[in-house]
Formats: sequence, C-alpha cells, structure tokens
Amino acid sequence: MTAMTSCLSELNLTGARIRKNLSSPELIEAALRRNEGRLAGNGALVVNTGQYTGRCPKDKFLEDTPEIHDKIWWGKVNMPMTSAQFDEAEKLAVRHINSRDEVFVFEGFVGADPSHRLSVTTVCDQAWHALFTQTLFLCPTPDDLKRFDSDWTVINCGTHKLTKAEQERVGARSEVLIAQSMTRKTVVIFGTEYGGENKKSLFYAMNFDMPEEGVCPMHCSANVDHDDPSNVALFFGLSGTGKTTLSADPSRDLIGDDEHGWSDTGVFNFEGGCYAKCIHLSREGEPLIWDAIKFGSVLENVVVDEHTRVPDYDDGSMTENTRATYPVEHIPNARIPSMGGHPKNVVFLTADAFGVLPPVSKLTREQAMYYFINGYTSKLAGTEAGVTEPVPNFSPCFGGPFMPRQPQEYADMLAERIDKHGADVWLLNTGWSGGPYGVGARFSLKYTRAMVDAILDGTLKNATYTEDPVFGLRIPGKVEGVPAEVLHPRNTWKDKAAYDKQATDLAKRFRANDANFDIDDKVRAAGPRG
Repeated sequence: MTAMTSCLSELNLTGARIRKNLSSPELIEAALRRNEGRLAGNGALVVNTGQYTGRCPKDKFLEDTPEIHDKIWWGKVNMPMTSAQFDEAEKLAVRHINSRDEVFVFEGFVGADPSHRLSVTTVCDQAWHALFTQTLFLCPTPDDLKRFDSDWTVINCGTHKLTKAEQERVGARSEVLIAQSMTRKTVVIFGTEYGGENKKSLFYAMNFDMPEEGVCPMHCSANVDHDDPSNVALFFGLSGTGKTTLSADPSRDLIGDDEHGWSDTGVFNFEGGCYAKCIHLSREGEPLIWDAIKFGSVLENVVVDEHTRVPDYDDGSMTENTRATYPVEHIPNARIPSMGGHPKNVVFLTADAFGVLPPVSKLTREQAMYYFINGYTSKLAGTEAGVTEPVPNFSPCFGGPFMPRQPQEYADMLAERIDKHGADVWLLNTGWSGGPYGVGARFSLKYTRAMVDAILDGTLKNATYTEDPVFGLRIPGKVEGVPAEVLHPRNTWKDKAAYDKQATDLAKRFRANDANFDIDDKVRAAGPRG
C-alpha cells in the first residue's frame, strides 16, 4: 500500500467474543438474546433500523488516491475524502469493534461465477447484520474457509453515531458515514443500522472491479425459462420499479433479483439472496416472495401485530421502504448456481411519476443507448433518507448511486454485449397511468406481467407498432390480456391538455439531462422530440 497506512492489523478478531461464521439459527438466537429483533409468526426475524430506514447517499464518501483518481466519476454520487480522513475513520471503526462484548463475523463471496468473484469479510456489531450479510452474499464451503483470503473487508459500526469531534476528524457531514476505499479494499459504516448499506457497498466494489476483468456489472434482476436455457432476460431498474417482483416468475427460474455481471460466458448473480421491497406485499400478487419470507429471513421495519405476530405489509407507518431479505434458495425455482447464458431480452424498468410514458415499448439500438445512459425513473418513498413521495429522477444506467466509474463506460460495455448477442431491448413503465403521482394510479401488476410474458414468449418481437409523437417510442398495437387504451398513455388521461403539458415537460427534462453526457449524435437524436 503506497503513501498510506492501515490499522486493520489491530482489529482483534480472536477469542470468545468473536462469533465467526455462525449458522442462521445461531445468529437468530443471538439477535433475540441481544434484543435486536423478534420473530414474526412466519418465522422471519423482524428488526427496526431506527432513524435511518433507507440509504444515506449524502453521507457516502470514497477515498481519493492517485491509483484510482482518473477512473472515478467524481461528483454528487462519488464524493472524495482524503487518505488522512479515511485513516481516522478506520481507526474509529477498529476501536469500536475491539470494545464490543460480542462481534459477529461472516466470511463469504460476492459473485456466483467462481471465475469472477470477490471474497469478503464482514465485521458487524449486531448479530442481525451478520445474518443479513450471510443471507445476501454467497456462503463458503468448509474447503473455501480452509484457504479463505479476503479481498474486501466491511466493518459495520452501525450502532455508533459519530460525535461532532469525530465528524470533524473524518470529514463527515453528520453522525452517519459510509466510507469506502478502493485501494485498501475496505468499507467502514457508522451511525446507520439500515441493512442495505452492507449490500450496496459490495455492489459498488463489484462495479469498480469487474470492468477490469471484462465483466459488465449491472443493476438488474435476471431469470431464465424453465425449459429453454437460451431464453434469459434482464430487468434493469432502481429500487421499487419491479426488478424483484418481475423476476420472481413461477414459469421461469430465478437467477437473481438485483445485481449481476455479464461476462463472455453469460450472466451471473453477484449475490446469494434477495432484498425485496415488501410494502403492500400480498400472497395473491407475489406468491413466490410471500412464501420465501420464513425462518432465516429478515424483515426490516415491518409492523407486526403484538398479539398474533402476523406482519402487516400494508402498514407503512415506519417507512414505505419496508424490506424482506431471504436466501435465493427460498424461491423454489431458483437457479443454483445463479448463472445463465446470454440474454435474449433486456428490459429497462422505469416508474414514471409524470404518468406520460407508455407501459411498454420496443427500443431501437440508439434508443436503448439513450434511455440507458439517462436512466429516467422516480425515486420511490423511503429508498433514500428524506424521500417521502415519488420524485422524478435521472439515474445513469439505472444505477447511478452505485457506480464509481463514468456512466459511459458501463453503457459502452452493455451496448457491446447487446450487439454481439442480438438481444432485444424494451422500456417498461411500472409507474403511473391516467395522471401523474397523486392523480393517476400505478399500472396494474396484472397488466405489467402480461406485457412481460408477451416480451419473453416472443409475441411482441414482430408486433405492429406506432410511434409516440413526443418520445418517439414504438408502442405495440396489441398485448394479450391488456386493454388497448392502456397501451397509449394519453388515452388514459381525462384532461388531454394536461397530458400534453406533462409530456412536453418530461421531454424537456430529458433534453436538459442528456446535455450532461458526451454521446453520439445518432443516440442523442433518438431521445424525445418535444
């Protein structure tokens, strides 16, 4: 390590206080004993993450070193901290962990393909966080542990809120800090108990490391036809747009619900579990996810009846960002190991809060590049601290908050693979219809599933299309099981003039956003016309 020191060698991970690589039942027992949570009637461990029920992107910092400086997309997403500040954060983390009566350690992997994976050690001050990482990452075999050598270390000190003096020493903006070093391969977390920070820190690491191995990292879910291994599909999108819901399909095998890589041999899941948003979850609407939540799962900020212990998934009083974490093998048709071939279909999911984008459209190559690099969607309530209702948002590559490199680098890698393997690309709007948020209603899940079915069975590939006059998107004339008027968003609005105004407004926002990127003229011309 050049021009810096590390105090990780002072991390005392020996002795009786260290609970290492415990089984799920042992971790659940420890969490219950320590009053970190309680069991719901379905067997899941229910925890409350306190003040922070979503990610804290404004409190995430990246160590700026000469080795990585020119590779990073610096700005609001990737905010720099000095090596001296990271030194202080690391020292605080080591001191905190060494002072705890009990520490929980998990050793495992990120990346289902053995040819492209990172080994990781997570050190947690809470038992349930160790259960979370064990569920979300890939568990090692006994032979793996005999020769285990960690690439990355995550130290979660979520129960320790930074004091004012500590904030000054580490350059933090608040009592919360998520500090990551690509050079030291280390993450330290303070002040937030939200489990998603563990998960996304390692996705961020994969997004930096995998391109140098020739792997395209993607914020998407993936599944494959039961009987046709060549029929693989990807679903890109930010939290709440439908990645987990639409990939959990009884007629297809689940590869993974959130984070994948696309290598020379196909796609593979980065994770060993799923992290589903479960507000308004129902057995009728999402039976696979409903049944996957059982012993070994974690429910975050879900209200549970005091007497019956039955979860109330419709109660968002703690947060709209209620979460369920469960091992991928809890899905009966999960593909193990979580790998598949090259995708036939790539679906971009957007939750349009303006209510003006069509529910499904087939994209040309240039449109695919345009809508991927812009990554339009809406931040949904609770996914980030301070977001209380859907907010229109552009997130490059449908994963901007997790991308350390320039968005164009990821877009070029995806386009190369789509071209090479002849995948069809679609834009699927799971947002609002009949008006914007607050006036219209979200698209029916039943209709959305029918559109996905028509994509995956090939029905829409050669359908008859008409072009939307504002966005230039090609809209199919018919989808089995979907009313024809739903396919054209203007038809669902009572006030047509209000629709026209909203559509023009969104088109202008696209144009203002695409000015931020140096993209090919043909790609830019594939954007909205309004």
